[in-house]
Amino acid sequence: MSVLLLSHRACLDHDAGADHPECPDRLRAVLRALEHPDFLPLQRDEAPRATIGHLARVHPPEYVDAILGIRPEPGHRFALDPDTWMSHGSAEAALRAAGAAVRAVDEVATGRMKRAFCATRPPGHHAEPGRPMGFCLFANAAVAARHAQAAHGIARVAVLDFDVHHGNGTQAVFERDPSVLFLSSHQMPCYPGTGAASETGVGNIVNAPLPPGSDGAAFRAAWAERLLPALEAFGPGMIIVSAGFDAHAADPLAQLRVREADFAWLTAEICAAADRLCGGRVVSLLEGGYDLEALAASAAAHVRGLMGL
Repeated sequence: MSVLLLSHRACLDHDAGADHPECPDRLRAVLRALEHPDFLPLQRDEAPRATIGHLARVHPPEYVDAILGIRPEPGHRFALDPDTWMSHGSAEAALRAAGAAVRAVDEVATGRMKRAFCATRPPGHHAEPGRPMGFCLFANAAVAARHAQAAHGIARVAVLDFDVHHGNGTQAVFERDPSVLFLSSHQMPCYPGTGAASETGVGNIVNAPLPPGSDGAAFRAAWAERLLPALEAFGPGMIIVSAGFDAHAADPLAQLRVREADFAWLTAEICAAADRLCGGRVVSLLEGGYDLEALAASAAAHVRGLMGL
């Protein structure tokens, strides 16, 4: 099965500070895990830059210009909020992360690749149209979904988010647009405070909040009983995945108890649904995950699932 892996060395140059959990070692750990012989069949390529036009489908042009205009001198950082920082290399990293999402959609939509995984940073699902937050600068999954619609005529796109933190940015982009389905499991209460089951948009938002301490069985039940049936009913032409692995039991930023086997199970379920609904077309983007060992093992389990292993 043809699966594309996109990354770029510039994504290592985004530096939020020595003690910041969203650090370059996260990406290094994932890429090191994907050097295992199991992953030799992956097609590997460098992520291109997103264009202003790609980003402007989601973010106002003045916001895009403002973010790209922040380029601190080497060795210095600029705070956008208490959690979200930019360094000299952050704008380039953010362009590559969004560009990977766009390129992945192109490859999968045209059938050149069956599926794709974008191993990039910074993550994106907390970035709202006009506000960076939660370590995120551009809403990469939303950019991918809008590109699928605008460039490839895919009328209905589903965005599935299993990061432990609710993807408030993705939800904010699409909550009034019935052509995009947003499905999310996440811990609640937890940052950013959104994602209640009562938040339904125009019937296109389905949130499955989980209380702290929920384990893999609860995680699987949320998807099997609530979220995946909604996906089947929607019938998308492409599935975008916000693949955050901070629901893992070892992660320091939240309190769910999910394991690698649970991520592998969900990946298999997503791919099976994609095979039934949209020709197998899945584009997955790295979001959170802050214990390096757990992140690496979980991302590897996810990519094995994308490859059908």
